[in-house]
Amino acid sequence: MSTISIYRTEFLTFSSNGSRPRHKFQRISLSPTMKMDSKSFESEKKEELSVQRQTPSIPQLDSLGPSNLGFDRLQPSDQELNQDKRLEFGKFVAREAFLDEEFWTAAWLRAESHWEDRPGERYVDNFKRKFAEQEFNAMKRRCRGQHGQTYTCIVTVKKEERNVKRTVLKSVVGTLDFSIRYLLHGESFPGERIRPLFCSINRTHLNKYAYVSNLCVAKSARRKGIASNMLYFVIESARSSGVEMVYVHVHRHNGPALELYEKIGFEIVEMASSQLLEQQMYLLCFKT
Repeated sequence: MSTISIYRTEFLTFSSNGSRPRHKFQRISLSPTMKMDSKSFESEKKEELSVQRQTPSIPQLDSLGPSNLGFDRLQPSDQELNQDKRLEFGKFVAREAFLDEEFWTAAWLRAESHWEDRPGERYVDNFKRKFAEQEFNAMKRRCRGQHGQTYTCIVTVKKEERNVKRTVLKSVVGTLDFSIRYLLHGESFPGERIRPLFCSINRTHLNKYAYVSNLCVAKSARRKGIASNMLYFVIESARSSGVEMVYVHVHRHNGPALELYEKIGFEIVEMASSQLLEQQMYLLCFKT
């Protein structure tokens, strides 16, 4: 008669506070016991076998969620920010996002814009919150820079008024992304299908360009020149950085957006039209 006893495996838990997990081990103990019945003798043998298996560490991304933000935080004054690059127009100011609360509000504006045409859809508020959290963390990652690119989140905030205190959530009314990139070897415009498929980035002055994306304005602040002035701010920033081309993708059926970009001076890149036909997109370019 043989009996094998196996000890219960130890389960590990990881903290979700964003800290880097340590290497931990699971220990499985096996203690087989063998018994032999005999008339002449009875022997008993015990053997313990320990197996160690390293649990692979799970990479954790530094992230902030809504619970880490101060939604009652007041919008800082111009003196506190001390930013040189800014564009004032009317009752608003376009500038680079500075506070995490500004990044979160920009992410929420994009979620509102993304789900704007589906207000009655079930669980839409949950979808918007999830979208905003993902976009917020993505913006924070992009700000660190990648593949030689520089990324900036532009926000439009209400201009400060005497004796008027506003929270960041109430102040941010518009946003867009602005990045400096480089064309690949052989490309004449971003995303051009070229051969070979694997190309290196051509980091020369002539191959540097600016790219605009995720432009949106709060419903309550539309028709006040916010989108156009943010684009003027981006164009001037690109010009001061020595960039000659500013690109943006626009959906073919987004008439108001096409009208806005063409009014400012963007032109459709005809060479890219055939390649983007399946995606129903246009590539527009502004020459600074």
